[in-house]
Amino acid sequence: MSLEPFEPLDAIAVPIDRPNVDTDQILPARYLQKPRANDFGAYLFRDLRFRKDGTEEPGFVLNQAGYRSGRVIVAQRNFACGSSREHAVWALYDYGFRAVIAPSFGDIFFSNSLKNGLLPIVLPETAVAGMLNEVQARPGSRMVVDLAMQTLTGPDGVSHTFDVNPFSKHCLLNGLDELDYTLSLADRITEFESRFEDAKP
Repeated sequence: MSLEPFEPLDAIAVPIDRPNVDTDQILPARYLQKPRANDFGAYLFRDLRFRKDGTEEPGFVLNQAGYRSGRVIVAQRNFACGSSREHAVWALYDYGFRAVIAPSFGDIFFSNSLKNGLLPIVLPETAVAGMLNEVQARPGSRMVVDLAMQTLTGPDGVSHTFDVNPFSKHCLLNGLDELDYTLSLADRITEFESRFEDAKP
């Protein structure tokens, strides 16, 4: 599945105001056998978004009018902890999310996100708490994420800088996964192999 290049993002922010949201809440285990071709966005937060009869749970944030079209999540600490399932990232990405802001993340989720087109942004807990308050008080509040400049502007207009490693930044900006990146170097790999063959006695 091809990834979207990460362009400057001006989007509605969705608050997930609870710590230690784990990957089983993000993507329940019963969906792990589904093929990647499926729309995993349909399974995102499935047991929180829907009742057992399939109707929406009105209290869940993604079912509320001001947040339905959100593309940025603002979360509490240790977001996406638990098991290492890459499918949790697929669910967020397929739903339409492109960035998640939190004071900390599950380590494997953080790595999987960068490989699958989702930008995890770590900011100080006090800054994230302020953003949570803003987006909860005003549903539909927007944030601007500029990956090229590594800046995030909150609903209050305050700008924050964030870190991202150069390789992941390059891949996200160009819509590349690791295989795509390797293929983009095909000419250089072929040239290297030719020089190696020519150097053989």
